[in-house]
Amino acid sequence: MPRRSASRRPGPLTTSALVILAVTTLFIFMPGINAVRLSGETTTVNIHRGTGFRQIVTRLQEAKVIRFRWPLLLAGTIFPELHKIKPGRYSVPAYLSTFGLLQHLHSSPQDEVRLMIPNGIEETRIAAIVAANLDIDSTAFMSASRDRTLLSSLGIEGKSTEGYLFPGTYNFPWASTPREVITFLAGRLRSCYADSLREEAVRAGLDERRLLTIASIVEAETPIDSEKPVIASVYLNRLKKNMRLQADPTVQYAIPGPARRLYFKDLAIESPYNTYLHAGLPPGPICNPGAASILAVLRPANTAFIYFVATGQGGHSFSSTLAAHEENIRRYRAAMRSRQGAAVQPGL
Repeated sequence: MPRRSASRRPGPLTTSALVILAVTTLFIFMPGINAVRLSGETTTVNIHRGTGFRQIVTRLQEAKVIRFRWPLLLAGTIFPELHKIKPGRYSVPAYLSTFGLLQHLHSSPQDEVRLMIPNGIEETRIAAIVAANLDIDSTAFMSASRDRTLLSSLGIEGKSTEGYLFPGTYNFPWASTPREVITFLAGRLRSCYADSLREEAVRAGLDERRLLTIASIVEAETPIDSEKPVIASVYLNRLKKNMRLQADPTVQYAIPGPARRLYFKDLAIESPYNTYLHAGLPPGPICNPGAASILAVLRPANTAFIYFVATGQGGHSFSSTLAAHEENIRRYRAAMRSRQGAAVQPGL
């Protein structure tokens, strides 16, 4: 009788290879096996521009998303198209498989950050806000704001974007570039400054830069929207009379560093922005005005006012004669003395 052939059993090397293959498959495709957390909230992972794939894997381990690096490195070798992970801030769910994690980072949109840019702040403060919330350095932002090629592409004639970064609350991808943020904010200004408003500006004899310059002064003078058309009328009246604007905010802009209290000696600072020394408008905007200030210049109140002074209670008193202005100054000083006296009275 013919002899039966002996059944073939896998040798030790074959067995080891099968075990390695099974373990590798589990680590790549089984959810949670390489995850530090098996449940709970998502983990935020920041991937900066220029970060390589190995650095990304290390960052995921440091953020306690994965236990071991090798499954991700191996999966990246097997599926090289998943190497392409854009810079951004990502919310990573718990309990993903290694393959699922790579797919998530490769295909998911990055997180957006909500930024609020207040009315009337200078571009240096906008740069600080952007740098504190996005993957942007404030120095790089300021450099982009003065880039002649970018300014030309945006139709900005001045030396910087000052006045053209429209205030508001916006969502930006965390990995936005300075150019992208600046282009978006300038675009929002142009959307607000539509053709109908341009026609009003032409009728008022104002080009875009002059309009934004006056609007920036109005913005810097008051946060009260109802006062803005009146303050705009004061400055427009002064320009018509060839008077110097004598606007304190323009002097403040000429002084380096953060805003501080102005002194009489500051009014003698030599700067083209010092409207106490130089007639006409300063070279450009001194801050980034909002819509209310722009509209106030286009649609000013019909007044004969050429003076105004703070009331000490949040608003301003307006006048058309120097005598009335001096009386308003006396009232302001009396109000301030009264307030200071009340502050030091015992028992209060």
